[in-house]
Amino acid sequence: MKITFYGHSCIGIEVSGKHIIVDPFISANPNASHIDVNSLKADYILITHAHQDHILDVETIAKNNNLVIVSNWEIATHYGNKGFQNHPMNHGGSWSFDFGKVKYVNAVHSSSFPDGSYGGSAGGFVIEGEHKNIYISGDTALTMDMKLIPMRTQLDLAVFPIGNNFTMDVEDAIMAADFVGCDKILGCHYDTFGFIVINHEEAKKKFFDAGKDLMLLRIGDNLSL
Repeated sequence: MKITFYGHSCIGIEVSGKHIIVDPFISANPNASHIDVNSLKADYILITHAHQDHILDVETIAKNNNLVIVSNWEIATHYGNKGFQNHPMNHGGSWSFDFGKVKYVNAVHSSSFPDGSYGGSAGGFVIEGEHKNIYISGDTALTMDMKLIPMRTQLDLAVFPIGNNFTMDVEDAIMAADFVGCDKILGCHYDTFGFIVINHEEAKKKFFDAGKDLMLLRIGDNLSL
């Protein structure tokens, strides 16, 4: 399983010969100006919630690829009404795709489309594939529901927002790592705009002091599980 960081909360996942993009927000991110959205391959797009900084490039990528959009009922239906293939989910539900099993789990965050229309309840994804399991929390506060995840799935990686103001901060993300039983964390949702700028070295040290590994990948870089 290969994980590529495309900036903000967007990651790419290569698993079982399939390409997945999560929460594509690239073209309006000045930090990701070197990433060509039109060159991205995708078989699936996973969307945690409807805010613009998570869906901006969904339609561009979907038009360039024969893919399926996976999200909650409201978001999936929104894109289905525009003619895109979709697979709707809701909290607690799971589905076995050709790359692995996906479960849609709770997140504590708001969710609306850029025009203000309802985007359903925000969520996250637990993905089990190629004997490796990852948790993508989406934008969320620290929540006790995270403790349910390791009761069903032993994680190899957790992807957490760490930018504060709109989501968890570093200290809450460390607690979240304890809750989900995973010491290998990929940070996201930081530095994109002024409200969420962080001190990288300080954040890494706090995780290190807690016995955990915080990875802050440069945009375009990847890791393998």
